[in-house]
Amino acid sequence: MKVPSARFGEHRLFEQLGVPIEGLGDGFSWKSRDLEHSAQLARDGWAKAEASIRGGELFMVVLDEIMYPLRYGWLQLADVLACLRERPGHVHVVLTGRGAPQELIDLADTVTEMTLIKHHFKAGVPAQRGIED
Repeated sequence: MKVPSARFGEHRLFEQLGVPIEGLGDGFSWKSRDLEHSAQLARDGWAKAEASIRGGELFMVVLDEIMYPLRYGWLQLADVLACLRERPGHVHVVLTGRGAPQELIDLADTVTEMTLIKHHFKAGVPAQRGIED
C-alpha cells in the first residue's frame, strides 16, 4: 500500500539494518484518485511478494497493510491462503492490517489485535515526528 518514496520509521530502520524494504503501492487508498490503478499496483505487488515467498530465498516477507487490498477485493483471499499453505517451511510471512478475515486467522501461527484505547490526536494534538497512530 505504501508508495516507493515513503520514508516512514520502518523504512529508515530497515535501511539502517540493511534489510530491504520496498513500497509497492500508491499510498493511502482512501485518497486515491484512480482506484483501478491502486488495485493494479496491489495485484502487481502481490505477484512480486508471492514470487518472493514461494522462491524461498528470504527467511521473512512482511506484507504491511495487506488487509486493505484483501478487504477491497483487489486481491483474492484464496490466492493468499494457497501461497501461505504452500510456502517453503523456512519462510516466515507477516501480514499486517486491521480486520483480518477469519480464514487468515485460522491459518496463522500468531495473531495480535491492537486496539486504540486513547490517543492524543483525537484530543486535537497534531501529529508529531516519531509518534504514530
